[in-house]
Amino acid sequence: MPEIIAQLKTARAALTAPGAPFEMIETVVEGRAQKRYRHAFATLPAFLDAGRAHGEREFMVYEGDRWTFGRFYRAADALAHGLRDTLGVKPGDRVAIAMRNRPEWAVGFVAAGLIGAVPAPLNSFGLEAELSDALRTVDARVLICDVDRYTRVVGHLADVDCKAIVVDGDAPAHGAALALGALLENAPEGAVGGVAVAPDDAALILFTSGATSHPKGVLSTHLALCQSLYNLDFIGALAAQTSPNVVKAMMERGFAPTTLTAVPLFHVSGLHAQLLLSLRHGRRLVLMHRWDPARAIDLIKAERITQFSGAPSMLLQVLAEPGFNDPEVLRSLGGLGAGGAGLPQRAIGQLNRLPNMMSGAGFGMTESNGVGAGISGEAFYRQPTSAGMVSPLMELRIADLDGNPLAAGERGEIWLRGAPVMQGYWRNPEGTAQALQDGWLRTGDVGYVDGDGCLFIVDRIKDVINRNGEKIAAAEVESCLLQHPKIMESAVFSLPDDVAGEQVAAVVVPKPSSSLTVAEVDAHVRALLAAYKVPSRIFVRHEALPRNPTGKLRKADLKQQYSS
Repeated sequence: MPEIIAQLKTARAALTAPGAPFEMIETVVEGRAQKRYRHAFATLPAFLDAGRAHGEREFMVYEGDRWTFGRFYRAADALAHGLRDTLGVKPGDRVAIAMRNRPEWAVGFVAAGLIGAVPAPLNSFGLEAELSDALRTVDARVLICDVDRYTRVVGHLADVDCKAIVVDGDAPAHGAALALGALLENAPEGAVGGVAVAPDDAALILFTSGATSHPKGVLSTHLALCQSLYNLDFIGALAAQTSPNVVKAMMERGFAPTTLTAVPLFHVSGLHAQLLLSLRHGRRLVLMHRWDPARAIDLIKAERITQFSGAPSMLLQVLAEPGFNDPEVLRSLGGLGAGGAGLPQRAIGQLNRLPNMMSGAGFGMTESNGVGAGISGEAFYRQPTSAGMVSPLMELRIADLDGNPLAAGERGEIWLRGAPVMQGYWRNPEGTAQALQDGWLRTGDVGYVDGDGCLFIVDRIKDVINRNGEKIAAAEVESCLLQHPKIMESAVFSLPDDVAGEQVAAVVVPKPSSSLTVAEVDAHVRALLAAYKVPSRIFVRHEALPRNPTGKLRKADLKQQYSS
């Protein structure tokens, strides 16, 4: 491992040196130094305009419909004119977006961004109450949505003084919505131009993707967003510098860079790392309307997908599909990625057997615009349980309960500080004060940094179980369970215990056509973990675990279901 760490540090220093593509500069923010990329775009409109250079190259594929960059920008420009000239949207106004993944989602986002409005993507899986509450929270001037979402909120639009644009088909006759097609037909041609926004102005509101019933709106400035997007380029350049054999193999395949986008576009991993990165660099996107691992395999073959990234649960499902090892799948696929709290051992073992893959993992949050730590290529294969080295943009602190820094190897809460961190939660000063302290973002995640400077994620603070004073990471037990050949999914959480305070509970979902007993699960864990980590209660479940739209487990639902 020291050899690859030395290579990473050498490459990182070269890439960020004066005169280099990722040259760092330092500025003073509230009396403290802050690092930034010198060559990052200053504002979102400037970033979006850069994608026009790709002309008539193919950009998006959706259910057989193919969009070039030219077609896309013509639609985005027309909608930008409609928003500004017909609906009176001004810089700083919020434009909400609510629909499943489809090209019109991207058109709406870019159109809002081009006129300096603040895109506010909503959770498209939300029902009437959640969607209407989100519209009220951001005080949206306009909602761009599909018919399904429109019917959920139409009764609330007048209350929040919000106009709707419906993207699929005609607007319902009983409503006051505009049809996207009609709006585009009547709009002038060409870019709007002349938008005056500053780096410190509001640029984006994304809602937190956690399992809470009250998501918070994460407000980011143009500076934070553009620095985070440039950081994605840095991650790619660093991986290329330290993984020349992998890059050579990918080039020899000869396929145009194409990403299969199955994660929701309203989440930072879908929006930043897939949609906006592809828009900037002229890459193809194949959009999935809804997640289906078998369908994903078919699309990888048919569209010659070169990159797939998703939640760890999605990656596990793809790897488990019978067709994954088809030579036609592996012929084009050159990269697999996952974010969050690290990959289960089973997935790591499978990835290690795949030749010349630019696989990787990382750690980031909506509140940090996805920036935190990352690892890919050769470094990932040598240290696959790590979330990687911290971004050059970020300061990282492992802190105790009082916020004091801890030494290397000690476990504590991960704190992040830097240019990509949110400005705060939209109109939620109390939540902002709890999350931000002296510029530091308290992530709520437990981790440690080893002697080489690599970050390791242990668990969420709330998922650390205290059993008779012994701290047990739910993620460790979950990873152990997933090593059992019959187990497809696992979830570990605490339940009250009159003697121990908390007990370890586990829910496991067997693979299709597999029989699994509680005794088998118990014996498996006892053979691999210390006795105090063995679940006191084990439940075998024959339906998928409840997850939110980005693949995170809804453990609160499981606790409620299995607490009796």
